[in-house]
Amino acid sequence: MNYFSQKVLSNITGLLMTLCFVTLSSDSLAKESQWQVLDPEELVVMTLPHGQVIIALAPQFSPKQVERFKALVRAKFYDGMAFNRVIDGFVAQAGPEGVSADFPLLTAPIALEPDWPISSSWDFTLVQAPDMFAPQTGFKDGYAIGVDSVAERAWLLHCPGVIGLGRNNEPDTASSHFYITIGQAPRYLDRIMSLFGRVVLGMEHVQAIQRTENQLGKLTQDTMFTHIHKMRMMSDLPEEEQQHIAIENTAHEAFVKKVNQRKHRQHPFFFKSPPPVIDACQVPLKTKLKL
Repeated sequence: MNYFSQKVLSNITGLLMTLCFVTLSSDSLAKESQWQVLDPEELVVMTLPHGQVIIALAPQFSPKQVERFKALVRAKFYDGMAFNRVIDGFVAQAGPEGVSADFPLLTAPIALEPDWPISSSWDFTLVQAPDMFAPQTGFKDGYAIGVDSVAERAWLLHCPGVIGLGRNNEPDTASSHFYITIGQAPRYLDRIMSLFGRVVLGMEHVQAIQRTENQLGKLTQDTMFTHIHKMRMMSDLPEEEQQHIAIENTAHEAFVKKVNQRKHRQHPFFFKSPPPVIDACQVPLKTKLKL
């Protein structure tokens, strides 16, 4: 082979390698854009006797509730506290039996944040319109939401795994009791409670929390209650203990396609096609650990 032939072959090989690299890089970037990396400053690590639970907080929707919860976590308020109201198919709730003299400012009641204002240009990934409990449902930033575009309001939905602050009958009486939904969507609570996050990892450990009453309505002895070993902010942990977590990007076209496929089920298994109706709470979001 002469010098000219070698030179041409070398240039062609180099070009092919460059094109291959660009294609692989583009594919890699496209796949990476399907994920949303969570901020460790907005992640809570709850350690239970039987496993670890990671909770993502949503300050963009419920800033006051998130601020309160983070302050309580950083004060180690929940360490050793029991889940004292756990009803099968409903919620697992933890909190103090009375007002703690050690945390008077942190446990003072705060105003309800049941929904928030939106504009006509506010965007979200539509799931259903209308929904049984809302004019529209969809996803925003990885959270299932209800939307009323006429009233220009939106709110988080009571899907399995969401976390909220408990309260008394009066709206603005939430302080430190929190609950995690363990049943299938008690949506009648939407817009009358303050939701501020959701479980992104370890839901199986939440479901394993001891129920405080059985199917006969009898209360479980408090000696059997599940206690929280500790709760910490992910960003406060030593670097070697921190976990880097990503969830599906609910604004990505791949997620939109997933929603449509669940709404219009074409798989041969469905020899009788269900109606094209979908509950936003029945659209699971994938989570992955990033290295």
